[in-house]
Formats: sequence, C-alpha cells, structure tokens
Amino acid sequence: MNTYKNLSMWLVIGLTAILLVNLFNQKTETRLPMTYSQFWTSVENGAIQKVTIQGDRVLGFSADGQPFVTVTPVDTELIPMLRKSGVDISVKEPEHESLWMSIFISWFPMLLLIGVWIFFMRQMQMGGKGGGGALGFGRTRAKMQEEGEVKVTFKDVAGIDEAKNELEEIVDFLKDPEKFTTLGGRIPKGVLLAGSPGTGKTLLARAIAGEAEVPFFTISGSDFVEMFVGVGASRVRDLFTQGMKNAPCIIFIDEIDAVGRHRGAGLGGGHDEREQTLNQLLVEMDGFNANDGVIIIAATNRPDVLDPALLRPGRFDRQVVVPVPDIKGRQLILEIYGKKTKLADNVDMAVIARGTPGFSGADLENLVNEAALIAARQEAKEITLEFLEIAKDKIMMGAERKSMIIPEKEKKLTAYHEAGHAIVARLLPGTDPIHKVTIIPRGRAMGLMMQLPIDEKYSYSKQYILNRIAISYGGWIAEKLIFNEITTGAGNDIEVASEMARKMVCEFGMSDELGPLAYGKKEEQIFLGREIAQHRDYSEETARKIDEVVKEIILDAISVTTTLLEENIDILKAVAEELLEKETIALDDIDRIIEELGKEKELESDSAKES
Repeated sequence: MNTYKNLSMWLVIGLTAILLVNLFNQKTETRLPMTYSQFWTSVENGAIQKVTIQGDRVLGFSADGQPFVTVTPVDTELIPMLRKSGVDISVKEPEHESLWMSIFISWFPMLLLIGVWIFFMRQMQMGGKGGGGALGFGRTRAKMQEEGEVKVTFKDVAGIDEAKNELEEIVDFLKDPEKFTTLGGRIPKGVLLAGSPGTGKTLLARAIAGEAEVPFFTISGSDFVEMFVGVGASRVRDLFTQGMKNAPCIIFIDEIDAVGRHRGAGLGGGHDEREQTLNQLLVEMDGFNANDGVIIIAATNRPDVLDPALLRPGRFDRQVVVPVPDIKGRQLILEIYGKKTKLADNVDMAVIARGTPGFSGADLENLVNEAALIAARQEAKEITLEFLEIAKDKIMMGAERKSMIIPEKEKKLTAYHEAGHAIVARLLPGTDPIHKVTIIPRGRAMGLMMQLPIDEKYSYSKQYILNRIAISYGGWIAEKLIFNEITTGAGNDIEVASEMARKMVCEFGMSDELGPLAYGKKEEQIFLGREIAQHRDYSEETARKIDEVVKEIILDAISVTTTLLEENIDILKAVAEELLEKETIALDDIDRIIEELGKEKELESDSAKES
C-alpha cells in the first residue's frame, strides 16, 4: 500500500513539474510594438517584407528582418496597399483563449502552494502508520492484529503448560464470558508474564493473537516515552481509547519494565516523563473510568523492578511465571521446531533434550536452526543427530578455531590442564558425568572440559559445590605437578571457584564458623536496573572472618585435588597423551584408559570408603 502511495505522489510531482515548464518556460519571440501610423508609413516606403494577419493583429518582419506587431482597425485599403507594395501576406484564424484556462494559469502557482501546504500538514498530523508525525506525538503506536493475521496458535507453544493454561482461560472468557460471570466472578483485568529472556513470553502473546477472535493490539513499553513532556501519557490515553472502541480486545505491552519501573527512583523526580506515563497507565487500568472488555497482557524480564501499584489486584491480577523448560518440555519444543525442518526419521530429540539443561525455548530454536545451517554447508539432504550434536557443542562451548596455530608446548600444557579437570571430575563421587574434553580452541577458551547433569537440578548440596571448586582447581594443580609452574590459563577457574566459595559463606549459610546468615545486602538503583553496589552490613572483624573461611574452603579443595592427582598421576598423563593424539575425547575414553591401567577396582574401593 505504501509503495502505491509513494508512486502516486511522485507521479503527481512529475506532472506538475512538466506543466510548470510548459507554462513558464515557453520560448516566445520578442516583437517590437508599432503604431498603426508607423506601420502604414513603413508599407508605403517598402520597408515591410512579410506580414501575418490574425484578427485585428498584424505580425510581420521589416525589410531588415526585425519582427514587429501592431493592431489594425477595420481598414478596406490595407490589403490593396500591401499588395501594391509587394508584401508577402498570410492570414491565420484568431486564437480564442478559454476564460477558465486563463484563470487557471493565473491562479495555478498559488493553488500549487496551498495544495503542498495541505499535504504536509496532513502528513504531520497523521504521522504515518505509527502516529509519530510532528502533530501526532500523542497518538498510540500500537499495531492492531486482525483475526487470521497471526498464524501462531497454542499448538506451537510447548514446555510451559501452566502459563499456557492461564492464558487459554483468558481466550475462553473472550469467546464465552457468561461461562465465567454466571457465578458473579470476573475475568482478570491484566496478566503479567514474567520469566527469563527467551522462555516464550512473546510467543505466548502471539499465540493468544492467533487464538482469540478479538482485536489484538501490540506495543512495546519503550514506544510510550519520548523526549517531549506529556507524550507518553497521551499515548496511553489514546491506546485505551482505541481499545474501548474495539472492545472486547486484548492489549499486549512487551517489555513493560521500560515504563513501569518503581516511581521515585528516576533522576527527574515527580515530573519525570516516565513517571507521568506510568501514572496514566495506572489510572487507565483501574481508575474511575472502567475499561470493561479491555484485557492487558504484559511481558517483562524484571518483575522485581516494577512499581507495586502496577502489580496489585485490579491491575495485574495474575503474575504468570514463564520458566525455563525441563527435560520433557525441551523435548517437545525441539520436536515442534524439528517438524519445520527436514529432520531425519531416526533422530531422537530426547537425546538432545538431556544434553541441553538450562536451555530456553529461544536457545532450542537456535540449536535446530544451527543444525540446519551446518547440514546445508555440508550439502546433506536431511538433518541427522550428528548435526544436532555439533550445533549443541557449538552453542554451549563456542565455535571451533581449528585454524589457530598453537605452539607444541602450549598445546601440551593445555592438554594436561584439561586432563586435570577431567580426572578430578571423574574420580570425585557425586559429580556430573563428563560430556566432552577437548584441546581445540573454542570461543575464547584454549580448551574445555564439559559436564552434563543426568537429572534436572533445582538446588545444590554443600558437597556438590565443594566438588565443583575442587574440579575448578584441577587444571591449576596439574600444571604445577607436571611443569612445576602455573600460567594465566587458570585465571577464569580461580575466579569461578572464589565466587562459589564466597557465596557458600555469604549467601547459602554453608559455613559452620559463621552460621546460616546472609552477609552483604545488595543495593540496586532501580532506574539503572543493575546491581551496582553491595552494602556491607557487618563489621570489619566479620569481614576478616569471611575472608579466612573462604580461603580455608579454597585451600581444602586444593588439598583434595592435589592428593587425588598425585595418587593418579599415571591416569593424568595417559589422558593428556590421549588428548594430544585425538584432541577431543569423551567419558568412555577416560574409562577405557582407567581400565587399561588396571585401576578401576582401586578407584571403586576408594569411592566405597569415602561414601
């Protein structure tokens, strides 16, 4: 539609330009005006060469070629005199100029200016499709979805059944309100979808648009606020006005935290434009003027920073948490996206689902898409499990940098470093199984040892965290034992281990010396939206004690790791050699090495003693 509109506008401009050129740039001959007496005398003297008689006008050329024009009265002697003097005579019919054409030519420039002015004023008021013109700042930028325009339905949503059921109830109410109002109940005025990025909040909203047979308005929270004061509040009023005209309807506000943050934390005080917008939103959702039939659905990643008045019953009656899917949900999501690709018949998505803990719906969609791209690059006709595994490793560990030239000494050091992590992870009881060990640079790392849990984990024991700390120091200890030196390669491991140890003491209450208390209250500037400071609510003596306990946890973990690697240094060397040869190994390779060295029974007896 916009293409045809622009084409028509340029066509009108082109025709106008052509008309102006024809009207004002015509080539006209400059003729010398001559009185009738002068003309008669010139004829008698033979000074006229040629004339053209057109009504009462005589146009001609003198003997020297000079053009002239004169007006002649009715004179019967003129023609005989011209013939007698040998003048070349021609006659034309007089031009009859239209009165309307004369008026048009006279007024055309003014009419053109008025038309251009009206056109630009209308554009400024309308502001295009989004109402953002110079005089249309206060109009809403919400886009209205008609029935059948959105193809996504609840069948395309998986892994978040509880959230889907909550929103299916909203759609059922819009289709059959009497079913819910018979007993005196009312449908929630607003539903807030809260969850991590990529969990499917916007997808749920699109599914509602596909299922509900009512108008559906979509807008982002940032679309309300402009640099001009009062614009946001005006857009909120216009949005709800449009909603009331099309009631019953659904209004979806994405990323509502852009406009709904806690009041009083901004830099502008009570006159902050964002706060005025929020105040108007609060009034429209539940004020004196009831907006019956208008249901608000909003999505946010940060429900903790929203204003309490926005979350109270009567505004957002329900807060629906959209969680990261579990293993069953991940399998269903993978199957949905797999149906949209040329997937091999023998692919079991349960295998990929088990290996992707913590993946959101967006992550899983990206995984399937990466597998399709990898298969296309290798000119495969279908997507197999191998391509999905490659895509999974690429997302979780980073892309392989096989072209990177690594010195032999550096490669050997990396092999022992990763082997140290792997041996500790394999020999300590209660740790997650090893998925893959590689010395091929991936992403920013020179090598990786990756573990995958067997089951979903929602909480972690003290021993599990201590084992994680010990595994983190496995590479550092292996470098010291084999090369008698340490490198910067263990920097990230030390940082992760130190952070886990401090959280054990200050957040999880896992220290016998300091007890089950939380140390350090986080302070957050809501208008910045980030945790930028941590308030120390304990004494200097307690701070020293925290440092001592954290250091003790780290040193104990180092002691455990050192003993484990010293007692099994032959396994460490064998695994490192295997890595140098194959570059990438799995848990089966490590178990095979242990079996070849004849240490499986010894390790089993050690595990039995520890348990």
